[in-house]
Amino acid sequence: MTRFGKLEFDDGDSLDPENQQEMSLSAQETETHWLKMADSNRREGKHENALRFYSRALEIDKTIMSAWVGQVQMLILLGEYPQASTWSKKALELFPNHADLLAAQAQAECRRGDLKQSNHLIDGAMKVRGESAYQWQVRGELMIALKQRTDRHCFDKAQVTSSDSLVPLESALIYLHHHEYAKGAQRASMAVEKSPELYFAWYVLGQCQEGAGLDDAAIRSYKQCCNLCQNHEQAKQRLNVLESRGWNPIRSLGKLFRRS
Repeated sequence: MTRFGKLEFDDGDSLDPENQQEMSLSAQETETHWLKMADSNRREGKHENALRFYSRALEIDKTIMSAWVGQVQMLILLGEYPQASTWSKKALELFPNHADLLAAQAQAECRRGDLKQSNHLIDGAMKVRGESAYQWQVRGELMIALKQRTDRHCFDKAQVTSSDSLVPLESALIYLHHHEYAKGAQRASMAVEKSPELYFAWYVLGQCQEGAGLDDAAIRSYKQCCNLCQNHEQAKQRLNVLESRGWNPIRSLGKLFRRS
């Protein structure tokens, strides 16, 4: 059986220690509680925890559309693309032609390299009903994969559709996945401007800046992440690497040519 083969019914999930208490709460807790926990962990970059909490909400109520979509989105962020495709199809059997579920499957197929199918699915999603920020993000990712120049327009439309700081943050994650570091830094900067207390956004900004060769800026972003979350081990590790590396003219030139 695959890692998430029985996703919405798992009872033995392992979580970060800080979330163990949440998982032992009374069974009378409502789906609203689990959705809030999923959203909170998602904003902190704890995508596997968020996945489990979306699944808990679905155990209570199988009709929660945001949990179905969120579940697939977390699988994609975890790199579990075949599972994301499988679960989006399962959800579409229950809710045929739901726009955001079609978008979720489109993103999964894009990550798997089936750009033709991804394009077909996102076209279908955007014809079903009112556009969502997520649909525009998926369209933007497909434009990146197709090497089109309209990705910025798509991500701008996503932010017009929703003012939530999660939108530019997860747009930055898309750019980061495709090694478009400078564009990712622009979106992550928007996220930290909207929500400066969001330490994961500072970490993503640091990753994008580091990828773009902006080591000094990345150090500042990683330090801000650590100021907001003192036990953020990944940011500490990147700080140690950057601060011990020193300036390397060959590396800096390489980054410059990759950006051009």
